[in-house]
Amino acid sequence: MALLISLETATQVCSVALAKDGEVLAVKESSEDKSHSRQITVFIEEVLAKAGVAVKDLEGVAVSEGPGSYTGLRIGVSTAKGLCYGLDIPLMAVNTLQSMALGASVERNDGENTLFCPLIDARRMEVYYALYDERNEMVKEIKAEIVDESFLESHFQKHEIVFFGDAVEKCEEVLKYNANARFLKNHLPTASNMAVLAEKKYNAKQFEDLAYFEPFYLKDFVAVKPKKLVP
Repeated sequence: MALLISLETATQVCSVALAKDGEVLAVKESSEDKSHSRQITVFIEEVLAKAGVAVKDLEGVAVSEGPGSYTGLRIGVSTAKGLCYGLDIPLMAVNTLQSMALGASVERNDGENTLFCPLIDARRMEVYYALYDERNEMVKEIKAEIVDESFLESHFQKHEIVFFGDAVEKCEEVLKYNANARFLKNHLPTASNMAVLAEKKYNAKQFEDLAYFEPFYLKDFVAVKPKKLVP
């Protein structure tokens, strides 16, 4: 039973939600690309003001841990740590794909024969993904993989699979002729889907070590060298 703020910055979406006992009180988000560092503190102030809550009243901070954008994750985690250090409150890490799957399962309510596959765009035809059942339990571990005609082939034999996330169009292009593939559009990561998972972690005292916690990048960061200009 706590007043928690959740930060979601794993993709191009910058999202902040305030929740009390797992129920969302206020949310503010934007899909403007490369805007996290400029928007996140403003969004925190706005959701607190909307709910009529002072920052000192917060009892914990939840952050989307990844996988996802290296830069976005760094911004979210550093902001979350700053709040926790300043207020002396705990940090909870919520897996980005799991919170996406929870939101999709609530929205669709398809039943036991359906699996949920959240997708985060990596590079080219590669995606970060996992599979979850209707109880939000993982049935296939998180991986980075190229989407082709054999993608999740064994799972399609017994299940319908709902795909969603910022790589859903990439996946649909390859799997649209599969009779058991479903595609949920405009279902992106949002801090509002983190509220229930964050509340569970708070009640179980599953807190992160502020000094050593790092985002779940899944893959090593690769810096891209700028192209040289030809005189």
